[in-house]
Amino acid sequence: MTSSPATNTTDLKRQLGLFDAIMINVGTTIASAIFIVPATVAAAVHGSVLITAVWVIGGMVSLLGALSIAELAAMYPEAGGQYPYLRESYGKMSAFLYGWANFSVINTASIAAISVAFARYIGFFTPLSETAIRGIAILAIAGLTVLNCRGVRLGATTQNIFTILKMGALFALIVASFILPGGSAANLQPFSSTEGFSQLIKPFGVAMVAVLWAYDGWIETTYVGSEIMAPGRNLPRSIILSTLIVIALYTLASIAYMYVLSPSGMAGSALVASDAAKVTMGSLGATFVVVAILISTLGASHGIIMTAARIPYAMARQGVFLQSQGQLHPRYATPVVALVTQGVIASALTLVPKCLSIPGLFSICSASPLYDQLATYVVFAQFVFYALSAGAVLRLRRKAPEIPRPYRTWGYPLTPIIFIAFAIWLVLNTIVATPKDSAIGAGLILLGLPGYFYWKRDGR
Repeated sequence: MTSSPATNTTDLKRQLGLFDAIMINVGTTIASAIFIVPATVAAAVHGSVLITAVWVIGGMVSLLGALSIAELAAMYPEAGGQYPYLRESYGKMSAFLYGWANFSVINTASIAAISVAFARYIGFFTPLSETAIRGIAILAIAGLTVLNCRGVRLGATTQNIFTILKMGALFALIVASFILPGGSAANLQPFSSTEGFSQLIKPFGVAMVAVLWAYDGWIETTYVGSEIMAPGRNLPRSIILSTLIVIALYTLASIAYMYVLSPSGMAGSALVASDAAKVTMGSLGATFVVVAILISTLGASHGIIMTAARIPYAMARQGVFLQSQGQLHPRYATPVVALVTQGVIASALTLVPKCLSIPGLFSICSASPLYDQLATYVVFAQFVFYALSAGAVLRLRRKAPEIPRPYRTWGYPLTPIIFIAFAIWLVLNTIVATPKDSAIGAGLILLGLPGYFYWKRDGR
């Protein structure tokens, strides 16, 4: 049965404004991907027009999702992101599996992978052993967790600083690519690919997975829905505006890299942003990019740590998760137990050996903990739930038309329908292109079923 937003109970305090919400989304979205992923895209598809199109289409897909889910965010301004939307639309099982997937792998593994990336880039300045890298990653997770235990206002201010710095650094890199010597419009050739449409479908899908991994984060502010002031207005605006900001920055960055390196030069680059900066700024450019990546990764990790703990908190408050996860700090009013638990799991994931095997289930081998396959796991799992959430917009329009909607999805019903169709295509394409990783992603979601039936036994 669908409930009114007014029935939500929480002890979290509304302290975050529109600017805070935008900075949370932008800061969480911009991590290390835009400094590296453009090379993956250029290697998958060829021609500057098609490369740019991948970034634009990926951004538009994210925007369609943002326009759709913004309606739900305004209807249910609760902690936990998609958890309340799925709960009210489809019931507790789908909501629980969403919460489980985010708690067990999507958010915790993302924190681990981004923190390890942060630690590895410190190695640019001083040699670090593998043990030292993992130790630094754990220290970063612990430090950011403690900071966020001490208040959402402190966490938001820290996130604002990180985000402003990383946006400034990325914008400076874009401008330098166009105005400093080294770049040329001739480098943008070839403009188009010589491959036929049928030959482009699979590589386009591979490139799109990488791009959507880079764009992921536009929904982050919904995790702290219970702490946003004037949520009916600020939640939709923050989701939409932050997505538009990131689309502009990412598209311009990709074009800037091609302007300096050419599409073929990008495809052969391990660190595309660093290589572009070296051309325009010399050795100083590489240092600048490394500093930008350090700020970006630390800020992205902080954003996830700050917001993601609200998902197990929301589940616990509904009685479908460990009761301790719903406890708040008596002074700072933060979900301190959920934050600490999240930090412990993420820290443990940084210690995963090169090969992780669970007999009879799966075996993962990677140069860094879960990093190589993480994009596939996250995009696969996220888009399953994104599709369900966009479907919830359609479902709740029929099921609960009486609930106030401070924001109504632009372009309804085409906007959610197009997004759902693309999400289904992406999930199916991912299954075909990477069946093993897709199976692992689905398996990790379904591992939450025993927990669901355990908590359901009391009739909750």
